Amino acid sequence: MGGSGRGGAVADLKLKWKQNVKGKMFVDQSCIACDACVLTAPSNFKMDENEGHAYVFKQPETPEEEAQCREAMEGCPVEAIGDFGDKEPS
Repeated sequence: MGGSGRGGAVADLKLKWKQNVKGKMFVDQSCIACDACVLTAPSNFKMDENEGHAYVFKQPETPEEEAQCREAMEGCPVEAIGDFGDKEPS
């Protein structure tokens, strides 16, 4: 199971990239650098060209950014984007 509809595999908070800014949205180490999130939500995601993965450089602040980040998360082919980074223990 898994692989579609967020029912199976989901992003792993323990494997999130260190470049992610603090907050609820994050990218984990299963990212394959496909660029989909960067194209969908360019105000929030960037690509680390050296390490070959995306990361959240700015948490969404407007309803439009929230919608774009949700679309990026739902469109991620490897489900590497999570929206529960604020649950991380400090």
